Amino acid sequence: MATSFSPTNSVTTTTADKFIPDIWSDEIVAAYKKNLVLANLVMKMNFKGKKGDTVHIPAPTRGSANAKAAEAAVTLIAATESEVTVSINKHYEYSRLIEDIVEAQALNSMRNFYTSDAGYALARQVDTDLVQLGRSANGGTAGAAAYAAAYIGGDGTTAYVAASNNESALTDASIRRTIQRLDDNDTPMDNRFFLIPPSSRNTLMGLARYTEQAFVGNGTAIRTGEIGNLYGIPVFTSSNADTTSGSGAARVCLMGHKDAMVLVEQVGIRSQVQYKQEYLATLFTSDTLYGVAALRNAASVGAAKSSAMFALAVPA
Repeated sequence: MATSFSPTNSVTTTTADKFIPDIWSDEIVAAYKKNLVLANLVMKMNFKGKKGDTVHIPAPTRGSANAKAAEAAVTLIAATESEVTVSINKHYEYSRLIEDIVEAQALNSMRNFYTSDAGYALARQVDTDLVQLGRSANGGTAGAAAYAAAYIGGDGTTAYVAASNNESALTDASIRRTIQRLDDNDTPMDNRFFLIPPSSRNTLMGLARYTEQAFVGNGTAIRTGEIGNLYGIPVFTSSNADTTSGSGAARVCLMGHKDAMVLVEQVGIRSQVQYKQEYLATLFTSDTLYGVAALRNAASVGAAKSSAMFALAVPA
């Protein structure tokens, strides 16, 4: 007759609760979403579960209306359309190897910190990759001439000079001039954003007109980083704002439209936990796979007909 085996020290879902990854995943995704700023403001495409390393996005040319002459054929519009390619080449991870002695002796708050920190680290990386796309605003490049064609603060009329350091404090004139540039380029009024560094938020808080109810809002804003509404454009502050490549390493404000950039996610935030017996420890890893690209901000200063984003250099 078979004898049943009833161990008294088996590992159960209760004793192994800290190793069950679902809790880690939920907490990390929540922290990730909480810390995203620019990624929540631009176009996002879901590429999850699909194969391939490149996404092709059509970039058609806008057509013009033509007058119809009596008894004449209609005017046909023909254009060789272009495209924007997005390479899925950014794979970032966050890993911790937690030894058993730590698991046994540490407070539960340790896991809370790791999950929050993982979400923050990955969110910051995604935002960094998007923010740095601003370097190509108005024909700028990512090298020594980064933001070479971006507009500075001050009167809002002077162009930033390559590899120089002529930034100035953010002013109402430069904000209004930048808005006009978007308007002149037929950029849609909705879905615009204004991303500023903490130094510019400090400047705005010192100007009486921006501390009025019309700017600070009614306190119902729930999007991360949003501090108010300026001339109908939501304003967001981020310590992750980019810096220029000049000697002064000025911070940069970005004003643009949702369609100026795209974020393509092939693998969203995921978390995995594996016990490593050879180390008597648990390996915890969270990662994401994605790609970013500029969509409508690569035109030159003189002919920025397709520009949907402008940069302003301000003191750090």
